[in-house]
Amino acid sequence: MDKMNNNSGAFVISLDFELFWGVWDVTSKDKYCNHILGVQKVIPGLLELFRRYDIKATFAIVGFLFAKNKTELLQYLPELKPGYSETNLNVYLKELDQIGENEQDDPFHFGYSLFEMIINSPHEICTHTFSHYYCLETGQTAAEFDADIKAAKKIAEAKGINLTSIVFPRNQVNAAYMAVLKNNGIRVYRGNPTSWIYRPRKFSAEVLFIRLCRLLDTYFPISGYNTSRVPDSKDLPVNIPAGHFLKPYDKRFAWLEHLKLKRIMNEMTKAAQRGDTYHLWWHPHNFGINLTKNMSNLSVILDHYQLLNKKYGFENKTMQEAAGI
Repeated sequence: MDKMNNNSGAFVISLDFELFWGVWDVTSKDKYCNHILGVQKVIPGLLELFRRYDIKATFAIVGFLFAKNKTELLQYLPELKPGYSETNLNVYLKELDQIGENEQDDPFHFGYSLFEMIINSPHEICTHTFSHYYCLETGQTAAEFDADIKAAKKIAEAKGINLTSIVFPRNQVNAAYMAVLKNNGIRVYRGNPTSWIYRPRKFSAEVLFIRLCRLLDTYFPISGYNTSRVPDSKDLPVNIPAGHFLKPYDKRFAWLEHLKLKRIMNEMTKAAQRGDTYHLWWHPHNFGINLTKNMSNLSVILDHYQLLNKKYGFENKTMQEAAGI
């Protein structure tokens, strides 16, 4: 084994499983229907691919999706709800009354069969907050966030799951809320890459120029090599920063697909050589259309992981395992 140093590095995959709860405020069912309904095939496809490559991933699941039906969901709603100044972000005011009774009636808001597939697999279950909570939006408070996390913990415990990791919705990492996480037993979080284009921001600050820079960064190393080292500090929660978003296949940019994959694999190689951590992430609904193309791309990445594993000892880990706690 040709290791460059004593630390073999880690390859982490996290997936933000949210169905329509993650996009209801930015699109419509009509426009995004095929992406959401496609998740019915994406989840079993991913689980099978991960099994074949012996990959353990971290599934960050919105707490609403832990519920089998509407009756169960309503039992776990926190009394203290987010007070966003922008009411169009408030799922309790704008979306909750639109839901059906269960997955068969409403596969946009419920996915219990998919949830069961995930929890019966060897992957880590992580929280994506209870309500897809936005931690940097104006009007919400630490107390409201605490109530949301407690609701997520409670419904998870009812399913026999102890949540110890979190992925912040919209990557709105709020440093002021770390004490809330620690007090609720959340020991690991997915932070943002260090580049300014990935700095945590409220949604209205995600201007066109920043989005364009991120698009370019998909294909070219605008932000550099996004590998990381787990800090030696024992302070909790531990940050396992995102390295790269696996942008789904888009026929408009098909001619750039090879650059996208090369960019990711180059970062993986750097991480393996340096003994760093490389953290790849996306949403299952990103694969909801063009599933064959997306799974093929993922297979190329996982093939490269296996090569790095053999050459450098690059090791696949969940978020919790990467944090070493």
